[in-house]
Order: sequence, then C-alpha cells, then structure tokens
Amino acid sequence: MKIAFFECKPEEKAFFEEKLPKDELFFFENTINEVVDEVQEYEVISVFVHSEIDESLLDNLPKLKYIQTRSSGYEHIMCKQMYKSGLVLSNVSGYAGPAVAEFSFSLLLNATRHTNISLQRTKENNFEYSDLKGIELFGKTIGILGLGTIGMQMARIAHGFGMKTVVYSRTHKPIVDELGIEFVALKDLLQNADILMFALPLTPETESIINGDNAKLIKEDAVIVNAARAGLIQQELYNTLPNIFCLDMIDDLSLLEKENINYTPHMAYYTKEALLRILETSYKNIAAYQQGDKLPNCLYLECEKNYNN
Repeated sequence: MKIAFFECKPEEKAFFEEKLPKDELFFFENTINEVVDEVQEYEVISVFVHSEIDESLLDNLPKLKYIQTRSSGYEHIMCKQMYKSGLVLSNVSGYAGPAVAEFSFSLLLNATRHTNISLQRTKENNFEYSDLKGIELFGKTIGILGLGTIGMQMARIAHGFGMKTVVYSRTHKPIVDELGIEFVALKDLLQNADILMFALPLTPETESIINGDNAKLIKEDAVIVNAARAGLIQQELYNTLPNIFCLDMIDDLSLLEKENINYTPHMAYYTKEALLRILETSYKNIAAYQQGDKLPNCLYLECEKNYNN
C-alpha cells in the first residue's frame, strides 16, 4: 500500500517507518499542495493543518481512498467534497486535552497575576509590583464553551481551583454531574462568567459564535482565553472585547498591537506527550483502515453534523 505523509518531521518519519515496515512509504516536509503537482498513486495520505485538501487535488490522486489528518481540527479538508468522492477521513481528536487545557490556564494565570511582567522586571533589576495587583481564581465563575476532551480537562482544572464552572455544549456529559458543573444556555454563560474559555472546533455552526448580538452580554472585566480557532469570535470584536488571549492567527495583524489582545503562536498542543499521542492515534487509524476495521477517529459523523448543507 502506498502511503504518503506530508508536513512530516524526521521524528514522525522514524515512528511510521518502524510501525509500517511492509508498506511503501513516502515522506515530505512540505504541504501536499506544494508536492502533488502531477499524478501520484497514493492510496492513503496523512497531512497536517497547512495542507489544503479540496476537490481540485483529487485529479492528481486517482487511487486515493483514505485521508488521515494528524490534527484535531479538520477545516483544512473540504469534508463534503471528499465524502461525495467516496473517500474515508479521520483525525486525531482527543489527543490534546491536557496540553491545551493546561496551556489555557497558564495564560489565565498570567492574565490574573501578571507573571510575564514581573519576571521581565526582575531580570532588569526592577522589583516594583505595586501596579501588578492580581485577582484570585478561587470562587470565580468560569464559562467553558465546548465539552469535548479539552473542555472536560478545563473543567477538571477549574474544579481544582475552587471555581464555579458553567458549560455551554450541545451534549450533556457525565462529568457535568461528577464535578457539579452547571449546564447553561450560551447567553447565561456570557452574562455570568468572569472567565471565558473556548474548547470548540471551528465549523459553520460555531463560526462567530461570539458576535455583535451577544458580545454585549460579556462582563467588562472578563478574561477571554481562546485556545481554539480565532473564527469563533467575530473578527471585528477583537478590537473591543476585554482581555483576550488567543493562539490562532487573526486576519488583521494590526490588532496584535492593541493592549487588550495577547497572542501566542498556535502552540497549546505542543507537548512531548501530546505529540506522541498524535503519532499513536494516527497509526491506529491507518492500521484500522488497512485491516478493514472501523476507524477510531472517523470523521463521517462529525462532517455530516457540521457540514450537512
């Protein structure tokens, strides 16, 4: 079986070479769009988030049957078009729960205790802190949008901090009862939360879930941590909302100069443990496809639910 890996690092190459020794493997550091400019006979492709998979690409991949993305998000794949072409898709959902949740809380703690400023000052022999008064998380209300693997891990951490946790999610899960979490409507969450955290995928249903109509409900001193996709918040609002921490690229880079916006690279997932889970889950998906078994992370139901027009 011919399997091609794109945006593939040396350590990923070594992993798959060990796990898939009987297959014909092809490895590329560049995106599939940069590499596949003529007909190739790959039956399986494994990509990352910068490879754009649309119908035009299929002309050069006549034998393609299965697409596996080494990411949780899948907006770089035109799922509806792929399924119409009879292809099977899977992702690696669930790998990043601890990594993204912990990173989100590191941003939150930085926002509430000004640790980045204080650390920088002491390196400059400045020990002034009178202007760095913080707030405590204990007793505060955190509103989590989305209760998948990442959202559930956020809820567990919030519980440990002694926070009141309210959640907006389209599905009710047992953890809500176990941790005493309140399941609420979106407007109620926005009205009551001192901290907002995002753990939603970007889909047509969730795009601009925070918009001009409901943003006015958010508290003026709320802290917003969006470790998911920037598109969950309507673009124009980044200029006006309070205390935003985000990781995904904002279209208007001039906004990064605003005092209310704090931006990092999209690195919340980037831990040793999470990277290993990506590889292991990717291999399990590919192995299941080879054996004709049900894919552990098949995207069919998700795509049907989010791209059903």
